[in-house]
Amino acid sequence: MGVERLNRIVETTNALAPDAVLLLGDYRAGHRILRMARPVPDRVWARALAGFKAPFGIHAVLGNHDWWDQPELQATRKGPTNARLALEDAGVPVYENDAVRLVKNGRPFWIAGLGDQWAFWRPAGLVAAPSRPIKHEGVHDLRGTLGKIGDDAPVILMAHEPDIFPEVPDRVALTVAGHTHGGQVRVFGYSPIVPSAYGLRYIYGHIVEQQRHLVVSGGLGCSAVPMRFGVPPEIVVVELGTWSPAVQS
Repeated sequence: MGVERLNRIVETTNALAPDAVLLLGDYRAGHRILRMARPVPDRVWARALAGFKAPFGIHAVLGNHDWWDQPELQATRKGPTNARLALEDAGVPVYENDAVRLVKNGRPFWIAGLGDQWAFWRPAGLVAAPSRPIKHEGVHDLRGTLGKIGDDAPVILMAHEPDIFPEVPDRVALTVAGHTHGGQVRVFGYSPIVPSAYGLRYIYGHIVEQQRHLVVSGGLGCSAVPMRFGVPPEIVVVELGTWSPAVQS
């Protein structure tokens, strides 16, 4: 994805007049079979993303590829990543198990961001098997993140991978995630490869479980191979409203 396309994405988003822009990670995501001869430098794509306009700001979390595209971090087992440094240098806050309280029309709400759940590759020498699925190590801390919420105002939780959703309490009004690209390749509702321990369960869209809400974006780019089929790239607009037990339908 070149900077020209990034600029078009920013312009299209700004035309939608969002209250806030939530960036869900994987800013650095190379392809296994195709590499750009001249990748867009971190400072350039970060500056482009800083062009979003929203009265309640831009909010970002990191994705697994932001960690994986720096092999040296797999050895040190710690950040910061170049993606985080570039975004923060461009003025975009990056949330890693943190939260911010905002107020609109006199009503407070929180935006929280979880550290990436797949930040580190599996331990060296571990081989996947049906009885021993590959697991990644993360830098996420759901309890610590929610522990920073200081009142009972609604919470929007940003998480790159949707797999955290079964652990999210109903204290959180909405969880938003990316990572899956909606399967990236989808035929008659089926995707052969889904990067999730839950298969198709959290692959895409608005998912409701036990009155808890999750929105998984199809994203804008590609992972592993430069191809999308049946899952077009998208900018997701989520409209939120107030809710009360007295007016539920």
